Amino acid sequence: MKKNEILLESGTNELEIMEFKVRDVVYGINILKVREIVQAQSLTVMPKSHPYIMGVGQIRGELIPVIDLGKALGSVGQLSEKEGYWIVTEMNQNVVAFLVDSVTGIDRLSWADIQSPSNMVTNEESSIVGLVKLEDKIISLLDFEKILTEINPIVGINKSRIDKIEHFESRRMKHILIAEDSTFLIQLIKESVEKAGYVDITVKYNGKEMWDYLEDLVKTKGANALDNIHCLITDIEMPVMDGLHLTKRVKDNSILNKLPVVIFSSLITPDLRHKGESVGANAQVSKPEIETLVDVLDSLLLNK
Repeated sequence: MKKNEILLESGTNELEIMEFKVRDVVYGINILKVREIVQAQSLTVMPKSHPYIMGVGQIRGELIPVIDLGKALGSVGQLSEKEGYWIVTEMNQNVVAFLVDSVTGIDRLSWADIQSPSNMVTNEESSIVGLVKLEDKIISLLDFEKILTEINPIVGINKSRIDKIEHFESRRMKHILIAEDSTFLIQLIKESVEKAGYVDITVKYNGKEMWDYLEDLVKTKGANALDNIHCLITDIEMPVMDGLHLTKRVKDNSILNKLPVVIFSSLITPDLRHKGESVGANAQVSKPEIETLVDVLDSLLLNK
């Protein structure tokens, strides 16, 4: 089955997640990443491929790599051939299917309902980025981009991309704000923009933290709130407040609306770009194109 058209208005801080199970554990994925769901089919095994990759499947003539999500998560047990479902996804400019045991439903909720996992529950190796409590169950939201990067680092922000970035001193005087919930990505984004010369950086770990920071500047400095703030880079998917809602709040504020906002997300696709446009984003860059992000910063801040 194909997913239904998403009717959620951009910037409302709402999302829809698709629930699925892997070995009786309930997980979730933002439905914006889901192309369709199909019954597991025959595969062509690819020699010397990553252990998580089961092989290549064919859906209406398109060849799509299939990842055993249970194996990627370290789950015990394995499905038989043609058992389970493929969740076909599109993110980070890649189309990939994940094998799961079952798909159990779709939930509409607010990003405010999503909690960041405690350090007691997860660590840097964990693929869980959020927890949702619905009635009598807890749904773990997974970092699918992290799983893809573990399989093939070239699909994520990596050293080869960072090495392409040139340093210019003219960037040093610009203060950049970053709203991103992944500590792994924060480190890579900071390393990249600092290598370029954008060394004055403030990081917040979700949209709400960033909005509180900006709102406090408005309260304390009034019309001068942006005197030392030059650009905001934000992810879309973040607990508590997402990047689209953050962008909308910034652009609806009479003092902050002059702040350039760049959305840097795996959800920037031709079909979803309109969401960022509708909330007033000045630019949108698809992860993992960190070199393009630096070019966009230059175009907004250095009049290049």
